[in-house]
Amino acid sequence: MTASLDRMPLPRDFFERSVLEVAPDLLGRVLVRRTPDGPMELRLTEVEAYAGEVDPGSHAYRGRTARNEVMFGPPGHVYVYFTYGMWHCANLVCGPEGMASGVLLRAGEVRVGAELARKRRISARHDKELAKGPARLATGLDIDRRLNGADVCAPGDAPMSVFAGTPPHPDQVRSGPRTGVGGAGAHQPWRFWIDGDPTVSPYRAHTPRRRRT
Repeated sequence: MTASLDRMPLPRDFFERSVLEVAPDLLGRVLVRRTPDGPMELRLTEVEAYAGEVDPGSHAYRGRTARNEVMFGPPGHVYVYFTYGMWHCANLVCGPEGMASGVLLRAGEVRVGAELARKRRISARHDKELAKGPARLATGLDIDRRLNGADVCAPGDAPMSVFAGTPPHPDQVRSGPRTGVGGAGAHQPWRFWIDGDPTVSPYRAHTPRRRRT
């Protein structure tokens, strides 16, 4: 039996495009996370684009490091980073190899495996909050540094895949400044979301950290 089009894994050339093409085109796509406890599926509703070494907001802005190595590799891989000593966040590498651009997965609707996500997100009051924000998304889907470098285009039952899903109508897609980004990249309208979706996270402007005296 042939899989329906919305259940087809996205091919590598989907991710091989400019990050500003890939990011809004990921909305409505389905992130599949396979765990020993069972599969989870999340419809992406909010993402942010980061344009590598030309983008002051990107982890790759100052060049290649041990931390960001995956970003410089082939597109279609997962870049997972640890932040604030507490949380993981997941990105999908895109663009030509060596460009180090990626899309931060900010929010989504858990459509399969919500009972598994609830066990990891016990503070969520409603299912719409299970993946409402990048750290919550990673926590709910059991994404951590073990998945750094995972290939979402690999055949078979890979730990993570991205299915075609059903993209929203273009009139439903909104864009604006990225959350929490300061400096030269503060006003780039590179955050994309599905208008009116209850799983989209609230926008927060960058707040400079105060130095300890």
